[in-house]
Amino acid sequence: MAGGAIAFLFFLLILLMSAIRILREYERAVIFRLGRVLDDVKGPGIIFLIPLVDKMERVDLRVITMDVPSQDVITRDNVSVKVNAVVYFRVLDPLKAVIEVEDYLYATSQLAQTTLRSICGEAELDELLSDREAINAKIQSILDRQTDPWGVKVSLVELKHIDLPAEMQRAMAKQAEAERERRAKIIAAEGEYQASEKLAQASDVMSRSPMTLQLRYLQTLVEIAAEKNSTTIFPVPLEMVHAFLERSVPGDQASE
Repeated sequence: MAGGAIAFLFFLLILLMSAIRILREYERAVIFRLGRVLDDVKGPGIIFLIPLVDKMERVDLRVITMDVPSQDVITRDNVSVKVNAVVYFRVLDPLKAVIEVEDYLYATSQLAQTTLRSICGEAELDELLSDREAINAKIQSILDRQTDPWGVKVSLVELKHIDLPAEMQRAMAKQAEAERERRAKIIAAEGEYQASEKLAQASDVMSRSPMTLQLRYLQTLVEIAAEKNSTTIFPVPLEMVHAFLERSVPGDQASE
């Protein structure tokens, strides 16, 4: 008799434990009672279930980070690349996430893969490399619209890595090198043009004053003598000699 009472109490204890559930702050519970879903979502805290009658589905409301595997994509300009991405989403309506789709995690993952291939295939390679923000926003908008009936909110999509073929990497490296050489030649040509303008202006000034050219000769001679301790043969312009001779002749004639 005592043994039967103990067994009965033990059975009641197990039944009571199975009727109590504790949900964390970020968790909600969808309750099915005899197969029919209850309208209100339970949690957080302690909830009570009717043993053998109620069945609980636990849903996490935190932001989920999903890694989208690399997808083989052929861009609009017929370049084969591999693209992977990361998707951030969360469940806003636990009731829809349970009854509208069998597995919202798997469904969102598959939808993200197909959308990634579709959107990247519509863009050219240069757009994938230089305009990622627009592509991210477009993928996020499509995913959010498609997952809304499931009670899922896609908040962000980011392309992680774009893997280019080896031959395409070499071609892009050559293109970048040619672009740098083109810019260097343009800069050098602009420098030559500006220098020629300054030289033309200097020649105009010197042509109006012959002594300026002579002083420039002397300045160059001083610079060469200061930099190198060696014998330098420097041609003296005849105009400079004539200038000194013309100044010396009137004095000699006056002495005579």
